Amino acid sequence: MKNILVSKLKPNPNNPRAITKEKFEKLKQSIQDFPKMLELRPIVVDENFIVLGGNMRLQALLDLGIKEVPYIQEKDLTATEKEQFIIKDNIGFGKWDYDILANEWDENILNNWGLDLWNPESDPDYSILDDEDIDEDLDDMTNGVRKAIMIDFDLGDYEKAFELIKHYREKKMYVGGMIIELLEEKKSNE
Repeated sequence: MKNILVSKLKPNPNNPRAITKEKFEKLKQSIQDFPKMLELRPIVVDENFIVLGGNMRLQALLDLGIKEVPYIQEKDLTATEKEQFIIKDNIGFGKWDYDILANEWDENILNNWGLDLWNPESDPDYSILDDEDIDEDLDDMTNGVRKAIMIDFDLGDYEKAFELIKHYREKKMYVGGMIIELLEEKKSNE
């Protein structure tokens, strides 16, 4: 593995990724806590030392004052291949198995590593709905907009539910109406 002076690396001016200040701080902390990760996932640059993969890490390295970093230089990519690499390097093709994460991993450690998990104990603050004029305000805000209801799913069923809703939307079927029918049928059978 070759190393390069961080100062020789050039941020990609067309990098489509952004990072929040909070996530950036977590990235910096993760580099400090586990510097070997930089060797396992080096910065990827083109023939001009423009970063194709690792722009956020480069910014974190500069911020931390780290002088050298492992890198891979690819000199034979076409412009289209460079663009494809930039996007595909940042796409998460897989999905998290939240049951395993919840049961086998420490949520605080995952959070410290930068993986923010949904926490059902931290429900949104709905206190604004207690406002006496909220019905009128909501009607004004939603004039001409389809109304929506929130449906809670177990995390394990979310993907399946999403696909089913997508399927029925494509068929121009009103999912809300189907739910109401099923609930009314169930209520009449009680």
